[in-house]
Amino acid sequence: TAGEVLTKLSIPRIGLSAVVIEGTTPNSLLMGPGRVTGSAIPGATGNTVIAGHRDTFFRHIDKLRTGDAIFILRGGKRFRYVVAKRKVVQPDDLSVLQATKVSEVTLITCYPTHFIGPAPQRLVIVAKFAGF
Repeated sequence: TAGEVLTKLSIPRIGLSAVVIEGTTPNSLLMGPGRVTGSAIPGATGNTVIAGHRDTFFRHIDKLRTGDAIFILRGGKRFRYVVAKRKVVQPDDLSVLQATKVSEVTLITCYPTHFIGPAPQRLVIVAKFAGF
């Protein structure tokens, strides 16, 4: 949409730099990681949920560890987040989508990342806002 603010996701540990697409339709996820509609706007207070395919953009998020930096660039500002936890959940576990009162980013991809065929679980990385 014209006038929409471009959001970029950058994760130095895994060499990821990608434009975040709005929505998580199969077509949009082919273009980049997608913000789950209804989750917080990147950089705002709340839980920004971003999903990506394990065989493309989020291929290496399984290598992220507690303390790793995740950057969101939006509207000319750089927001720094730090990985706080990682967990593996079932695909129907919607608790990872819950709103929060703090600014955080939740990254979700299929798991195991090198599984052949539809992966049975989801890898979830939660990072807390740590400044600009």
